[in-house]
Amino acid sequence: MDLNLQNKYALVCGSTQGIGKAAAIELAKLGATIILLARNEDALKSTLLELNTAFHQHHKYIVADFSDAENLKNTIEIFLQKNPPIHILINNTGGPAAGQVSSATTDEFIAAFNNHLICNHILAQAIIPGMKAEKYGRIINIISTSVKQPIAGLGVSNTIRAAVANWSKTLAGEVAQFGITVNNILPGATNTIRLQTIFENKAAKSGKSIDEIKNEMLDEIPAKRFAEPNEIANAIAFLASPAAAYINGINVPVDGGRTACL
Repeated sequence: MDLNLQNKYALVCGSTQGIGKAAAIELAKLGATIILLARNEDALKSTLLELNTAFHQHHKYIVADFSDAENLKNTIEIFLQKNPPIHILINNTGGPAAGQVSSATTDEFIAAFNNHLICNHILAQAIIPGMKAEKYGRIINIISTSVKQPIAGLGVSNTIRAAVANWSKTLAGEVAQFGITVNNILPGATNTIRLQTIFENKAAKSGKSIDEIKNEMLDEIPAKRFAEPNEIANAIAFLASPAAAYINGINVPVDGGRTACL
């Protein structure tokens, strides 16, 4: 199985913590040169030092904030003018705050739509020409199992993640002929800062303890444990590899069996 990513450049968004950081670490192990993207420069510099350089990679980082789509667009265009084409794009950013859809404001929907779909689209549009020229492209979107089965209490997230999934499927059909695949990873409950925030929000709104909330979530997972970020990263790395060249336009749940539908 060809998992070799030497001489491939991978842009990993939200890569200073959680799933994004784990993905950057795993892709570097396979030989990819990593371009980290996040808003905290100190955290970017720190993460850069943790990346494998056994294949003589010279990893880099980009400071950008998904809350400012126009700045992101300008930043990635300037970067691409001065650097080699990017072969792998990992679209990943923190999810919208928890809450019922019936009480969500229109501003919450607009902000989430911009942070997720619009920023994903900006990066894909900027990078796809280089992928076409290289005849190799992997666009992997980290979204949620909610695209298959909406999650109670995550109204805005359920809505926006579904939009990203359908954008991804549409794009997959348009670029496949150029050696580019577009796929979605759907993480289940994963040991990240976001999961802890979900515990706290649900506990505050329900009057239950955080441990009670955790145990209720664990009861829904056949594996009876939460995922570790590196387990999600393993699936990302496979889809980014040459071995996954004929896998295109799909949703891949990595959730310990929690999602009830196929």
